[in-house]
Amino acid sequence: MNWDTVIGLEVHVQLNTKTKLFSHAETSFGAGANSHTTALDQGHPGTLPVLNREALRKAIQAGLALHCTINEYSRFDRKNYFYPDLPKAYQISQYHHPICSKGWLEISVNDPKRGEYARKIHLTRIHLEEDAGKLVHGQGGAVAESYVDLNRAGTPLIEIVSEPELTSALEAVAYLQKLRSILLYLGVSDCNMEEGSLRCDANISLKPEGSSALGNRTEIKNMNTFKGLLAAVEYEVRRQQRVLEGGGKVETETLLFDPVERKTRSMRSKEDAHDYRYFPEPDLPPVLVGKDQVDAIAAALPELPDAKRDRYQKDFGLSLYDADVLVSEKPMASYFEAAVAAFPAEPKKICNWITTEIAGTLNEGNRSIETFPVKPEALGELVRLVSEGAITGKIAKELFAEMIATGKRPADLVKEKGIQVISDDGALRAICERLIRENPDPVAKYRGGNKNALGFFVGAVMKETKGQANPKSVNQILAELLK
Repeated sequence: MNWDTVIGLEVHVQLNTKTKLFSHAETSFGAGANSHTTALDQGHPGTLPVLNREALRKAIQAGLALHCTINEYSRFDRKNYFYPDLPKAYQISQYHHPICSKGWLEISVNDPKRGEYARKIHLTRIHLEEDAGKLVHGQGGAVAESYVDLNRAGTPLIEIVSEPELTSALEAVAYLQKLRSILLYLGVSDCNMEEGSLRCDANISLKPEGSSALGNRTEIKNMNTFKGLLAAVEYEVRRQQRVLEGGGKVETETLLFDPVERKTRSMRSKEDAHDYRYFPEPDLPPVLVGKDQVDAIAAALPELPDAKRDRYQKDFGLSLYDADVLVSEKPMASYFEAAVAAFPAEPKKICNWITTEIAGTLNEGNRSIETFPVKPEALGELVRLVSEGAITGKIAKELFAEMIATGKRPADLVKEKGIQVISDDGALRAICERLIRENPDPVAKYRGGNKNALGFFVGAVMKETKGQANPKSVNQILAELLK
């Protein structure tokens, strides 16, 4: 039997405010346990929450960037549940009246089976809520003991809830990657997945192909890597398919993904909204946002990935693929623009250097372009030297390796090494004539119609001149002589 996969993601994003959503405690990561808490975060009776205005502004920024309706009226609710790292036994969240409704984002997917395609994925809502604390298990050799760290309790989050429109693990990963890119451009979060600033829950179900009725869903909690999300969704889809085709029933439950065994395991039965007994938070007034406020925030939004991609295609003549690669990470786009500013004549060649040589070096060394030793202005200068014929492409690659090692500019290295491109037609012609006399077989092949034989002679000239011959001059002279 054929099945349709149905996936919805709930993405939790920690906003990078200096203080928590309802208290003045700091939000910085890595402090000693329970050092960033107040009586409010600890759930002391009689404490009153006060909304962080900056968190509200950042939530509205995210909503505008994702084409949401910004609601003039929103309010907070109490989501009631007991867990050791939630001292109040409730979480202040938004449910009935969120700050942002609806919305969408477009994803691009490269599927080996379907090829490349784009889809628009719709959002249900974006709401504000406070984070819970953290449990630390088995400290000090006492495996059975658990400790509570409330540093994270009260940290401001936005939860971005998609419609159940994703149809594969690849689409789910593409969605999360695109969402992360937009949030980083906005600057509302550092989206550090290792530290938990960006994590998601995936709701997954299967239904008979073409059916409109959704099947029972499971929810995989707290995934914070793209590879983990891909593996978890793929495994859960296969597991549900085995259950259904074996005549069983998929239980509605909450799951965890084990990255070592690469399989999901049950955590608890799945709660529904009524299990949390939502009711309006009595200690916070409704949030009223005027149109003027929203318009002012919208006017200050930065250029976002899709707009930047379109501009790169229009202004720099880049392909859709190249533009997509460059804008996927904000630091890479900034690097490209700074390099082009240093040498505006060859944006495509600068793009090629970034997406091949630089990207390969970054992957090998597992480092960031923000700390890359070759500054964008130096890359622009390197491309200019090649374009002007001062150095060859082969020499440029050799210089690039030294630029990485030393941080020196290419012009300084050319001067130090006494590198000079041989453009003297007389000298190059003499070399070409001798090589043609010494290699009659490739000459015969070329004159017999095998034009690829020209490459043999070009390579031989470049080898003899140690890569310093002007390639354009070499090709012209050889083509003339070989006639």
